[in-house]
Amino acid sequence: MLPELSAVLAAAAGRARGEPAGGAPALLDAASGYWDRRGLPTEPGHLAAAPGANALLLALTAALGGDVLVPRPCAAWWAPYARLLGRPVFHVPTPAESGGVPDSYALLETVRRVRAEGGDPRLLVLSVADDPTGTVAPPELLHETVEAAAGEGLHLVSDETWRDTLHDPHATVLLSPAEMLPERVTVVTDLAGALLPPGWPAAVARFPASAAGNGLHARVLDVLTALGASVAAPVAAAAGYALGEPEPVTVRRSAAVRLHARVAAAVHAAVVAAGATARPPQAGRHLYADLGPLRDALGAEGVGDAQELEDFLTARLGMPAPGGHRFGDDLPALRVRLATGPLLGAGTDEQRAECLTSPDPLELPHVQRALTGLKSVFDGLRDAQRWEPPR
Repeated sequence: MLPELSAVLAAAAGRARGEPAGGAPALLDAASGYWDRRGLPTEPGHLAAAPGANALLLALTAALGGDVLVPRPCAAWWAPYARLLGRPVFHVPTPAESGGVPDSYALLETVRRVRAEGGDPRLLVLSVADDPTGTVAPPELLHETVEAAAGEGLHLVSDETWRDTLHDPHATVLLSPAEMLPERVTVVTDLAGALLPPGWPAAVARFPASAAGNGLHARVLDVLTALGASVAAPVAAAAGYALGEPEPVTVRRSAAVRLHARVAAAVHAAVVAAGATARPPQAGRHLYADLGPLRDALGAEGVGDAQELEDFLTARLGMPAPGGHRFGDDLPALRVRLATGPLLGAGTDEQRAECLTSPDPLELPHVQRALTGLKSVFDGLRDAQRWEPPR
């Protein structure tokens, strides 16, 4: 944790009262500057803050009504909030190039099918820098999907939590749907992605600057008020500081991005070398692997579906390895999300600082052991897949 963030948190610790629902002016002003610097001019009156992106998505889903469309696969927490409200959720396949954004033709077909069956699709949730796949949607693909969604009258919620974690910013172009369709896109950013520690819940939503956007903003504030979903004052102070992006925050963020990018590349190399498939990770701290090519070897271990794959890899790797069924994929598909964070050690402050400052973090003993263990598990599956009993 940054000493500067700790100092801000400590200074605000005596403020017993929480922030107002939707966020206090200081936090919203900081968020306004954050989006201004990303080419999305934003007035504070078009923003709302909450204790985590989950509260914002719940409020948006409640305010918009109708059925919800999400990519397949998608972040594990998206669909449950719609189902909590009794809203049907429909998964739309993603193209081969990347995850996070549905294929435009599949989106049109899904919308028409849902309407033909009496449904009312109104909301599409997507992510240009995606969890779980760690990929970034190409601008041309995103444009096709945004146009298709606009033609069907859908409102888009763009989860941009990981937009500031591009592994190679010079080789990867990231555009927000709000740049393409500003009147129909609400952007949500969870600050625990790249700016704050995971235990400090704070997120901000950016609404369209239009009459419809103003109405949606007002309804979301009503829901947040009813839920009592306000950011704790100390966390709001730290969030405002981080959103201002002073040098200590940006330097640490850049170091963390480089670290997770290197680990993700090493994991991807191990997975592909074993015969599994995975899109090369481009952002964030995850990658998504398809172990279908290793089905025979996994079957010999008693693994026949994603839940059994999750149990097997979690035990063998000594870290969580959620199966693809948690992200909307079919249970029989042998897919899994692998995270970079657990490979960096037990999570002590000393280990985290060492990883961030080391000239070669992959050579640190605890990181090396973790990566060697992961490679050993996947190499074992590869060797078992190739082996055939003598005739």
